[in-house]
Amino acid sequence: MLKRVLGIVPVVFGVLLLTFLLVHLVPGDPVEVMLGESAPMADRDKLRADLGLDQPLPVQFAHYLAALAHGDFGRSIHSRKPIADTLLERLPATACLALCALLIAIGLGLPLGIVAALRQGKWQDSLATLLSLALSAMPHFWLGPLLMLLLALWLGLLPVSGMSEPGAIVLPALTLGFGLAAILTRMTRASLLEVLSEDFVRTARAKGISERKVILRHALRAALLPIVTVVGLQLGSLLAGTVITETVFGWEGIGRLLVESIEKRDYPVTQACVVVIALTYVVVNLMTDILYARLDPRVRFAS
Repeated sequence: MLKRVLGIVPVVFGVLLLTFLLVHLVPGDPVEVMLGESAPMADRDKLRADLGLDQPLPVQFAHYLAALAHGDFGRSIHSRKPIADTLLERLPATACLALCALLIAIGLGLPLGIVAALRQGKWQDSLATLLSLALSAMPHFWLGPLLMLLLALWLGLLPVSGMSEPGAIVLPALTLGFGLAAILTRMTRASLLEVLSEDFVRTARAKGISERKVILRHALRAALLPIVTVVGLQLGSLLAGTVITETVFGWEGIGRLLVESIEKRDYPVTQACVVVIALTYVVVNLMTDILYARLDPRVRFAS
């Protein structure tokens, strides 16, 4: 376990270094964005020095790491507000959106996958497979506006965008959740079909246990092991997907903050958003490994 946790350190350092380099290699000068192209050169130089942007990149990166080690993300170049405060304001909205999307994905994907496996080759299987293929083929930037047109503008059932009205989270959560539900449907179907052909399932049936108990207590429990891994891995993709979805629906979360900071060339905020998303992804994967080891004793034996 300790070795697994320590393995995160080089990953986090790599994320910090790569993010820092990419953000600073993007064309555009934040000083010009703030002062305008017609600003005097003396004013530009003064502001650049005040922000520390006149120092070499290795020096800037060293200062960034030193501040981050003390939990200081720095201040926004534009608003001059502490970035940690801004992240704390936006993070609950993104976490709530990701959680709702995950619940939708599990609530839709698992039943569809189970039905498809138990009705293999029948119309229920074909319908579930077709639905999962259709949902997985729809990218967020296309599915979001489609749901907005259908459910908000044409039928008037839900708010178009924003966070002020009740039910505003439904459309962005559906947009994020449908893609993951499609993956879970296919994964659950394949995993359950494989388990149903195992010897322990045949043994349970030979003992006279009812089919319902065989499915729920034996087959489904074993089939959920690979699904846990998929959910953990896809949760990271879910957070990355919020960047597009939050922008489409005007959801005030980390994803939209990231897009706004890129547009304004606000380096510290962009770095902080990417680091938070990457760290969340790493922590979720670590928790998935731990949970998988708990569910499958063979993993602990192998380690």
